[in-house]
Amino acid sequence: MDMPATKEATAPAEPVATGTESDVIIETRNLTKVYRDFWGRQKVRALKALDLEVRRGEIFGLLGPNGSGKTTTMKLLLGLLFPTSGRALVFGKDASDVAKNERIGYLPEESYLYRFLNAEETLDFYGRLFDMPAKLRQERIRELIGMVNLGWARRRQLKEYSKGMARRIGLAQALINDPELIMLDEPTTGLDPIGTREMKDLILRLRDEGKTVLMCSHLLADVQDVCDRIAILYQGELKELGRVDRLLTVQDVTQIQARGLSPEAQAEIRQVIAQHGGELLSMDNPTSTLEELFLNIVRDSEARPGRRAQEKR
Repeated sequence: MDMPATKEATAPAEPVATGTESDVIIETRNLTKVYRDFWGRQKVRALKALDLEVRRGEIFGLLGPNGSGKTTTMKLLLGLLFPTSGRALVFGKDASDVAKNERIGYLPEESYLYRFLNAEETLDFYGRLFDMPAKLRQERIRELIGMVNLGWARRRQLKEYSKGMARRIGLAQALINDPELIMLDEPTTGLDPIGTREMKDLILRLRDEGKTVLMCSHLLADVQDVCDRIAILYQGELKELGRVDRLLTVQDVTQIQARGLSPEAQAEIRQVIAQHGGELLSMDNPTSTLEELFLNIVRDSEARPGRRAQEKR
């Protein structure tokens, strides 16, 4: 549900382009957010001139340590905050246009659900908020409860749910309106390893169904498993942007896998492999981990503040 926001003084908005929607679902242009104290003095610059695009049908990861601007970015996109300068566009419309939220599903880091309702009543309540017809609402409720594997607990009050169960019903609530864009803030919080795997499989399934997913997470392995592209923020600035596979490839090292070679032949190059009758299985660049990339970017940002990212393609 939308929350009230206090609008700061900004420059007049530019007209929004009309016409056929492009494959860019989210676009930010020089997006900046400064939090001020009671007297209007700058307190925190939470976001500094953020430029990025999220494209239709991809899973995009927004990463960064606490205080890096991830949650601020999501709230700006939802229209819960207003930018100090710059623009955020969602579906080609200004993010302050709350009508676009009908096409968005949002799972916050902490799900605020009514504890005395059960799973069916919870989803029915949110379905009514979207004016869904009763028959469609009931079909959607059955489908989503099955999707998040809570059929056995569908009539238990949410106050009896574990944190992981509440997380799953929170995801179902975010999907009740069959959204085109799904925004997930720490989606695997509170889940055990099995639940985490199921959540990641659900996110991949949503992409396969043509949905666009924007997710924040501190669990880098989860992001590495599911995201197509990522943006890494540090102290409000964009430090890295690109495809996960490209960012993690170690370009200056070559990795060779072969079968049937003697120990003497293992250290030799491609031509020698063929001479020894070995079968070359692969020859490519090894990859790093997202954790290593993330920590290196944080260290580099501390050593060289102000460096701006360019997308790795």
